[in-house]
Amino acid sequence: MMAARRAVICMQIYQDAALIIESQQYRRDCLQLLAKKFPLIPQETLLSIYSQRYQQHTKQVHHAHRQAMKEYYDQYQSRNACQESSESLLLEMANEILFSPALFARMILEEHIRRNNLIPVETAASSIVSQWVKSPHLIQDTALQHQVRQCILTDTNYGPLGENLKHSVGHQYEFLLLEKIKELRIPYLDERDLSSRGYDKTPDIKLEVPIAVNGHIVNWIESKASFGDELNHNKYLDEQFWSYTNRFGSGLVIYWFGFVQELDVHEKQGIMLTDHFPPRSTITLLAN
Repeated sequence: MMAARRAVICMQIYQDAALIIESQQYRRDCLQLLAKKFPLIPQETLLSIYSQRYQQHTKQVHHAHRQAMKEYYDQYQSRNACQESSESLLLEMANEILFSPALFARMILEEHIRRNNLIPVETAASSIVSQWVKSPHLIQDTALQHQVRQCILTDTNYGPLGENLKHSVGHQYEFLLLEKIKELRIPYLDERDLSSRGYDKTPDIKLEVPIAVNGHIVNWIESKASFGDELNHNKYLDEQFWSYTNRFGSGLVIYWFGFVQELDVHEKQGIMLTDHFPPRSTITLLAN
């Protein structure tokens, strides 16, 4: 059963989608199956759910893959030495073990540095790896350089490309929020204003004059360019939202890509969830 708004889905539908993603071993082409199974759910919502499940899975298996880093490097060296070696070897190896290509490339680079004594002992290999991932042309081994670049460019969840995409989308929706607030001509403070006043944990927008949305007072608004699942929402509650309510009073969280309907249970405690900026007809301006 779907909620009134397409991006707000019940827990059962979310769990069904998560099961499909898991059954397809977190491959990106599972998005096609999700679209067929849930035609009424927006594509950006399905993509956000997939990305979050993928990242949660990656965090769970990351340590085990790091433990096997030396073995992976030996395999890479052996396969790379073959005449039939693929120019996309690193990417293929990452896909074979169902692991993030960008993170896999980082591990291979780290082991490559250690095996070849490319930096002084006192220098952290991870710091050099970060430089090489951002600027692959610094890698002197041209074959490795090419393969690392492939891993980075195809990985939309990790690495510089993925991070840039996430930041870009986040800024896009923060800008949209600001435009909506300005249209209402409501005085507000943003994160920079609040930080300059000494606040350490700040919402995206603090309204200097509260508004009411469907009768509920809103003192602050937080923009999340993601889907609100149970794991991330509970983390945000502990690390952000409760602090905002304790300091500024009740507020509004916008999960632009939707959320699990059953999570919207803290309205009486001052945290209201939505998947869009409230329409003007639902907003009461408490002062001009």
